[in-house]
Amino acid sequence: MFIRIGKNTKPMSRNEYERLLIKRSRTDVRYDREECAGAKLKDIDWLKVKWFKSVYKDYSGKAVSSSDEKLLAGLGCIKGGRVLNGGMLLFGKQPEKFIPQNQITIVRYPGESVSDRYLDIKDFYGSLFDLIDKADDYIKEHIQIASRLIPGQIPREEIPEYPLYAIRELIVNAVAHRDYFISGSRIIIKMFKGKIEYSSPGGLPEGITPKNMINKQSSRNPTLVKALNRVKYIEAIGDGINRICDAVREHPLKPKMPLFRDVGENVIAALFAADLSKIEKEELKLELNERQRKALKYVREKGKISNREYQEINKTTKITAARDLRSLVNQKKLKKMGKGRSIHYMLFQ
Repeated sequence: MFIRIGKNTKPMSRNEYERLLIKRSRTDVRYDREECAGAKLKDIDWLKVKWFKSVYKDYSGKAVSSSDEKLLAGLGCIKGGRVLNGGMLLFGKQPEKFIPQNQITIVRYPGESVSDRYLDIKDFYGSLFDLIDKADDYIKEHIQIASRLIPGQIPREEIPEYPLYAIRELIVNAVAHRDYFISGSRIIIKMFKGKIEYSSPGGLPEGITPKNMINKQSSRNPTLVKALNRVKYIEAIGDGINRICDAVREHPLKPKMPLFRDVGENVIAALFAADLSKIEKEELKLELNERQRKALKYVREKGKISNREYQEINKTTKITAARDLRSLVNQKKLKKMGKGRSIHYMLFQ
């Protein structure tokens, strides 16, 4: 059998054929509402459920009075004491044990395209909430941040090369709307010089195209979308692409608008970096901040510094410490030594 993609026709893959058979046999099938084979209530992370209740209360101002099981039933995560796929993806202790395709892989390349050489590759597992947070943190640790002097203001304005909201929202979009029926698949995020590509398994739902997806929505996984929305991982249902585009438009350096492509088995979203090099040095420049100056003084006195020590002396986060240290390495102020937990930084000589 063949499938049409835009103006082109290609042979249908096995996964595409299987999805077509499912669609023809049942028009109401939703992966997140199907029973999770082999899963029991003991496989649910009930601490994650309590966390969900707490976050929901913080955002809504309303406490959840129902029991944990009733909450999951109301969200469509369990039914008749049976765990559904949506419940496992959202609240499972080890979702990948039952749903192996629940995984995000991030690959960082040194250049502008895929090559045999890569800087790093990371696999992320866990509940959808954990996947989103872990992938978001990792990407933000590995992007450039510039600073701009604002006349009349002492603090400099930090400007990331990508809109931070768009980075996270594209992860959420991939997790919430991918096709989980495709076995052996995963979300793959490729970080290039000047671009981040998000590849989400499954083509766009019927009736949705890259051209109309801003104004037309369709929910492939309604249980996932509902739960993510309750704790503001999705801020407004059906408005994610609009908000991503708005975030790019509002970026002070006006990067290129994101590009969305349906390539049959995957939907690929490309987020483009702002060109920091075009800004005049006196207006926008990469330079040492106060934290970095303090760290260099520390290294001169102690001989070396770790990420944890950087956090302690600057009272900052792990993400900020990693970003600052990477900048010092790029500027050849420090050199990175060791591997794994023994990584530390010494003066560049």
